[in-house]
Amino acid sequence: MMSMDIPNAFIQTLMPDLGDGEDRVIMKVTRLMVQYMIDLDLTYCDYVVYENGKRVIYVVILCAIYGMLQALLLWYQNLRASLEEYGFVFNRYDPCIANIMVNGKQLTIRFHVDDVLASHMEQQVLEDFFTWVNEKYGGLKEVTCTRGKVHTYLGMTLDLSKKGKMKIRMDDYVDRMLSEFPVKFKHNEVQETPAGNNLLEKGKGAPLEKERHEVFHLFVAKSLFLSKRARLDISLTVSILASRVQSPNLSDWHKLVRLMRYIHSTKGWHLTLGADDLRVIKWYVNASFAVHPDFKSHTGAVMTMGTGAVQAITQKQKLNCDSSTHAELVRSYLKRMGDQAPEKGAVR
Repeated sequence: MMSMDIPNAFIQTLMPDLGDGEDRVIMKVTRLMVQYMIDLDLTYCDYVVYENGKRVIYVVILCAIYGMLQALLLWYQNLRASLEEYGFVFNRYDPCIANIMVNGKQLTIRFHVDDVLASHMEQQVLEDFFTWVNEKYGGLKEVTCTRGKVHTYLGMTLDLSKKGKMKIRMDDYVDRMLSEFPVKFKHNEVQETPAGNNLLEKGKGAPLEKERHEVFHLFVAKSLFLSKRARLDISLTVSILASRVQSPNLSDWHKLVRLMRYIHSTKGWHLTLGADDLRVIKWYVNASFAVHPDFKSHTGAVMTMGTGAVQAITQKQKLNCDSSTHAELVRSYLKRMGDQAPEKGAVR
């Protein structure tokens, strides 16, 4: 496996040619930036105008830059066109995954903006691909890459040291969360579950004051990021707390503290993924009947290929069911989950 970081991705992406009557993207340069531009090139003095006594330069954007609404799409179209020219075929279900057969084996790439993760059975194939990427996008600064079995990618540490398994760790992220949280826990403090029996209750207590409300919102968001990557076991608790961020009360705060205590006592836990058979995807689905205050039911589901959960879903049902059997059937049909699976025919 090889991970790569493409530098200056947006700057290497040209704006599309415009036809008659199409709007150009104009950027207004103000204050110190005007002086910086003049220091770089005195000819910019000819384009300085004054608005309310302050110097301003208006420029036409020729390349995608951070902050533009179109920048991400333009870069994606640029990278996709280059990869398709190389011979890659894009996945029908995920537009950021592409494959190509090289030496009878599949070269797979996944990318998020300018972060690329590539895998192939032969290291030389990865080296050849890296050389191509560097020639294509390393003109301003060389593309950086990491080789080996341990990679840092999108905030996760991907460890493939054990054959047939991938361990996903976010230890640094968890440590930062715990150090920033205002409630501190003892080293040997243990919390066996992320939530108690009162998780789905709205609870009582005064609304949180502004400062603690902001802390609540921040750490629910941090926990949500963690739950979607390395700690799927906290998904249910986080999904319920996320529904309370607009108006949390004291009871919700205690639930968050319990969750953070659980994360503290299990911070050495990691997600390990493995596949028994690449052709078989299994879903395990269940529902809890009328557990919400409005008597709606709640669904939980896990997708696995043998070891570990590739995906975990926890979701409040949108309609009221009249029995536990009805609640089970609402999600057992798997229509919506089937749409999310790589192959509907593989869902079991």
